[in-house]
Amino acid sequence: MTPTLLGRWQSRLFVLATAGLLWTLLLTPLLPVGFATTRETYAGTFAAIGVTAAVGLVLWEPLYQFLQQFRWEKDWPAMFTLLEGIPEGVVVFFLLRDVLGFDVRATPFLIHFGTTWLVVFLCLHGPLRVVSVRWRFRAGRLL
Repeated sequence: MTPTLLGRWQSRLFVLATAGLLWTLLLTPLLPVGFATTRETYAGTFAAIGVTAAVGLVLWEPLYQFLQQFRWEKDWPAMFTLLEGIPEGVVVFFLLRDVLGFDVRATPFLIHFGTTWLVVFLCLHGPLRVVSVRWRFRAGRLL
C-alpha cells in the first residue's frame, strides 16, 4: 500500500522532529555564518525545519498525493522523493528571507537544508522501514 495523505503527514512530522532536529542540533554550530551569534544561527535553522514542516503539510504533501494519483502504481519513486527537496528548499528559503525576515544566507542555508533533506530521505528509506516494518502496509501511518 502506498502512503495516504495522513501517513505522509505523520511520516514528515516524525522524521523532521527526530532525525531533522537532531541533525540540525549537530550541524548548526559548524555552518559558515560569519559573525552571526549561535542563538541567531539556531533560530534560523530551527525556523527552517518548522517552515519545512508547515509548508509541507499545507502545500507539498497534498500536491504530491494528488500527483501520485496519475501514476499507474500510485507510488512515488525514491529519486522523486529526493528531488522534492529542490522546490521545497527554494520556497523555504524565500519564505524565511522575504516573509519571516530572517537574515538567511544562501550557502549556510544550502548546506543545512540539503544535508537535512538527505538525512530525512535516508531515514525514510532506511531506519524507519527497519524499526517500523509494517509502516508501508499501514499506508505510511505511524500511529
